[in-house]
Amino acid sequence: MTRDEAPEIVVCPNGPLLVRGRVDLTTPDGEPVEQRRKTVALCRCGVSTIKPFCDGTHKAIHFTTEPPTE
Repeated sequence: MTRDEAPEIVVCPNGPLLVRGRVDLTTPDGEPVEQRRKTVALCRCGVSTIKPFCDGTHKAIHFTTEPPTE
């Protein structure tokens, strides 16, 4: 995959965002975050110990992206 190709983002139900392709990841301070793989999983639950990447913690805390049913 070249730098000119658009990345693909896949939203995993109750899980991370999968980003396929090259993207520029930065910290809130603007520091670059190294992307070592062509596909990365980005945390959505906020509990990962390796943020911005997913470590699977969403499963342990039963993270859900669906609104609660009444």
